Amino acid sequence: MPVKIRLQRHGKKGKPFYWIVAADSRAKRDGKFLEKLGTYDPTKVPAIINLNIDRAVEWLFNGAQPTNTARAILKYKGAMLKKHLLVGVKKGAFNEEEAEKRFQAWLSEKEAKIKAHEEEVAAQKAKEKAERLEKEKAVNQARIAAQKAANAEIVAEAEKSEEATSDAANEPVDVVEEALKSEQTIEEAAGTVKPEENKDKPEEKTDE
Repeated sequence: MPVKIRLQRHGKKGKPFYWIVAADSRAKRDGKFLEKLGTYDPTKVPAIINLNIDRAVEWLFNGAQPTNTARAILKYKGAMLKKHLLVGVKKGAFNEEEAEKRFQAWLSEKEAKIKAHEEEVAAQKAKEKAERLEKEKAVNQARIAAQKAANAEIVAEAEKSEEATSDAANEPVDVVEEALKSEQTIEEAAGTVKPEENKDKPEEKTDE
């Protein structure tokens, strides 16, 4: 029976989550499987992979063929390296103790790289968050300044309107005073001019 090591999709729409399984190559992708070897969550940064390395290596020795994605995962977790080292043990290149020593050294180096990558990702996220907060702060300050300017303009317009209303209220008194002054001036002018009496009246004749 040909066996493949492949991914079986689970999770929600837009949030995929995979099982790493050994399954009959003739079975459907998300159908029955022979053994669950681990999980793979690509939604996290970096991706989270849990793998039973020993069981994966055993399936590889039994002739299981991984898909391209599964092979990349097995290589990333060291399953392909461990298989290679065990092949060297079988050929007599070195013993199992040396093979385990080399594998543990590789694991330590790999974990250091993963940790450095995680720290880099965390630092980048913190930097992006700080930059985003600074931008939001600048936007808020600009909004507050614009609101203050608008409020000051409204107050100035209100004061200007109030002043104009006050001037309009005083205007009738000034008009009455001007009218009284004008009327007084006319009366004074009329008093200074004497009408010519009997200008056109004919002279009376007297009988002598």
